[in-house]
Amino acid sequence: MLSPFVPCPLTLHALASAGDPPQLLPAREQMAFTLGFHIILVPFGVALTSLMLIANYRGLRHGDHDALLLAQRWSKVAAVLFAVGAVTGTVLTFELGILWPGLMGRYGAAFGFPFAIEGIFFFLEAIFVSIYIYGWKRLPPWVHFWTGVPVALSSIGGAAAVVAANSWMNQPGGITVRNGHVVEVEPVAVFFNGAFWFETVHMLLAAYIVAGFMVAGVYAVGMLRGRRDHYHRVGFLTGFLVAAVALPVQIFVGDLVARQVFTKEPAKFAAIEMLPTTGTHVPETMGGILVDGRVKYGLQIPDMASLLAGFRPSTEIHGLDAIPEAVRPTDRGVSIVHLAFDVMVGTSFVLLGLAVWFGWLWWRRHEVPQNRWFLRGAALSGIVALVSLESGWVVTEVGRQPWTVVGYLLTRDAVTTQGNLWFFFAVVLALYLAVGSGVLLVLRSMKRRWREEGDASVNVPYGPSKPFAEARAGEERQS
Repeated sequence: MLSPFVPCPLTLHALASAGDPPQLLPAREQMAFTLGFHIILVPFGVALTSLMLIANYRGLRHGDHDALLLAQRWSKVAAVLFAVGAVTGTVLTFELGILWPGLMGRYGAAFGFPFAIEGIFFFLEAIFVSIYIYGWKRLPPWVHFWTGVPVALSSIGGAAAVVAANSWMNQPGGITVRNGHVVEVEPVAVFFNGAFWFETVHMLLAAYIVAGFMVAGVYAVGMLRGRRDHYHRVGFLTGFLVAAVALPVQIFVGDLVARQVFTKEPAKFAAIEMLPTTGTHVPETMGGILVDGRVKYGLQIPDMASLLAGFRPSTEIHGLDAIPEAVRPTDRGVSIVHLAFDVMVGTSFVLLGLAVWFGWLWWRRHEVPQNRWFLRGAALSGIVALVSLESGWVVTEVGRQPWTVVGYLLTRDAVTTQGNLWFFFAVVLALYLAVGSGVLLVLRSMKRRWREEGDASVNVPYGPSKPFAEARAGEERQS
C-alpha cells in the first residue's frame, strides 16, 4: 500500500509553519517513516512475481534446471516479502483513520473506493501465492505455471488501485461537495481520475526497474566472488534485462508525466523547476536551492525548461508567485521537491548508462559481461534504483503540499488533534524495527541454506532429470 503523505522524514520540518497543530509534525514523521519502509517492498510485490514466472517459463520451455531453481527460490522470497508487506500495509491502513480523520471523515466515501478494490486484489494475490508455492511438488508443469499468472496480475491490479487513490488527491474528480462534505460519488471517475494513467504506468515501470536491478545486483555480487556458473548468469540476466528494457520506456513516460504535471498541476511544476516568478524562456536549473524567493547555487541551462514543457522557448510557465500566499509552499519545501526531482532524473540516466554499457559489452562478446567494473556497477544498481524510486515519491507528495486533496483539503486540516502521537510513533518504530530485523534474518537464513544445498533443493516433479542436470553441470565445467 502506498500513502498520500510525505515519504521522507527529511522533508517534514521544512513544511511546518507556526499555525500548524502540534500533532501535524509527529503525524507526518510517522507516515513518512512507515511509507518509506513499506515502499521498499512494493517493487518486489509487483515485479518479483513476474520475474519468477519468466524463470519458470524458461525452465519449462527450455528444460533449464537452473531457471526452475531460481523460480522456486524467488517464489519463497516473494512469499516472505508479501507477508511483511501485509503487516506494514495494515499499519498504514490504520494510520489513515487514526492520524488523518479529516481526510477519511470528509472524503472517505471517494478516497476509500480504490482501497476497496485494492483489498479484492490483495486477497486474490494471497490465495494464488499459496497455491503456487504449494503446487511446486503437486501440480503438473503448465498447470502450476498458470497458477502463478494471477499472482502477477493481482499484484499489478492492487498497485494500480492504490495509485488511483493517490492520484485522485493530486487531481480530484468524480465527487460533488457541499459544505465541505462529499454528497455524491462517481466511482469510475474517482478511480480513473485525470492523473491515474500517468501515475500508474510510471509507478509500475519503476517497480520493474527496482526489482530487476535489485535481483541482478544479488547475482552480480555472486559473480564478483567468482560464481560465474549458469545459475548466476540466468539469475543476473533475468533481472537485468527486465530492468534495462523498462528503463528507456520509463524515461519516455516520465517526460509525459512531467508535461502532464505542467498542464494540470502548475504549483507542483513550479516547485520542480524552482521557479519564483511566472515567465517565458525559463531556464532549466540543475541543483541549487531557493533562499528568500531567489534561486542560489544552481546551474542554469537557458530556455530549456520552456522547451521541455511546451517545445518552444516562448512557453510560459507559472511560477510560485501565481500561487496564493496562504497556500504557497515554503522555500525549503520547494528546494526539497526540486532536488528530489534532480536526483530522480540523474539516477535514471545513470542506470540508463549502465544498460547501454551492458548492451555494448554483450554486442562485443555475446555473453554475460565479465568486466569487473561493470559487475560492480550492476551490484549497486538496485540501491541506485531504490533511491530514484524514493526521490520520485518525494516529488509527488511534497510537491502537493500544503494540500492533502488539492483544492479541497489542507494537510493541517486533515490531521488529528487528539492524543500523544509521539508515543504512538515510538511504538510503530519499535514494531517496524522488529519486523525489518526479522525479515533480514529470514532472508539471510534462506540464502545460507540454499548455498549449502546447491542444486539439491529442486525437487519438483517436472524438473529436469538427474542425468540432464549432471550433463549440464559437466558442460559448465568444460566451459
